[in-house]
Amino acid sequence: MGRIRSSRRLSAISLWVGYVSMRYVRATAARQCLLALLVLLGLVSANAQFRSVKDPPRPAKRGGSVPVTSEGSDTYVFRSEVRLITLLATVKDETGNLVGNLEKDEFQLTDNGAPQKIALFEQHTEQPLSVSILIDVSLTTAIRLKQERESVERFLNALIASGNPEDTAALYAFDDEVTLLQGFTRDIRRLRRALAKVLPGGGTSIYDALYLTADAFGDRQGRHVVVLVSDGSDTTSRVNISTAIKSLHQADTIVYPVVVVPVEAHAGRSIGGENALQIIAQRTGGRVYAAKLGADLDRAFTDLLRDLRTQYLIGFYPQDAPPSKDGFHQLVLETTRPGLLVQTRSGYYGVAGSPDP
Repeated sequence: MGRIRSSRRLSAISLWVGYVSMRYVRATAARQCLLALLVLLGLVSANAQFRSVKDPPRPAKRGGSVPVTSEGSDTYVFRSEVRLITLLATVKDETGNLVGNLEKDEFQLTDNGAPQKIALFEQHTEQPLSVSILIDVSLTTAIRLKQERESVERFLNALIASGNPEDTAALYAFDDEVTLLQGFTRDIRRLRRALAKVLPGGGTSIYDALYLTADAFGDRQGRHVVVLVSDGSDTTSRVNISTAIKSLHQADTIVYPVVVVPVEAHAGRSIGGENALQIIAQRTGGRVYAAKLGADLDRAFTDLLRDLRTQYLIGFYPQDAPPSKDGFHQLVLETTRPGLLVQTRSGYYGVAGSPDP
């Protein structure tokens, strides 16, 4: 059992409900006594939320009425009570160059093998980004943490300075615990101050961090993205990789792991951990970036931001898709243009309906 608690001063929590934070720690009798004492002293707001990694994540609310453009016209038709499934896709050619000029009819989509009709399509979508940056502060990262912080700050500056004026970022640090340093904001000064609080700690709970971060997106509109900066080795998580991936799918969240590698090849690297991050990225529609400190890491963040600015948004209403035992629907998105690689999430959890065409 555990929780997320704020790294801010406790007195600030009651003044800024919008930035209420949580920290993930072991639930012990001592903790309960401490919380009771703080409540009596009036230092903890009644609005503070504490969640355990064993609590189920809040379900993503992506249903309701959604406007889509009817075929062959500019008229918007509203469908209700049918879940619109959305995918963010990045397309590249055989040399790794981004391809951003595909049209809707150049995509083919299946849900558990059943062909689907694309109802929503945007090239270079400008839907607002909610980007959660997770920084591994375990002891194995201590020697390079300062340079990592500098690269993350440059990425944040570029993210906030360009794109949709509603793009926001949140900042987390994790070792064997998960700390929300700053909630979603466009205020770069707040993000810089939070980044300065990043200090090395103990173990590494990557899967717990992903699980809890996915849950924290809640009902935020637009694109949900996690940028995970780590060496890839999970040592202290309470949830497993499958549980973390399921939580990410339910929150419609893409994960981009940024693996900071040693200067010498394979020296000190966690190959098993990197392979696990590769699985998480592939399942959620992201990509792993492996980079050395300094200019190489800056280039990785630049490439990541370019990917985010060149995404297709594709949506469909599931129809006639065969059921699956665990409720997971396998999605396959391809292009009719040969030689292209489509990067998107592997599926979704839910029950496919049969909406009217």
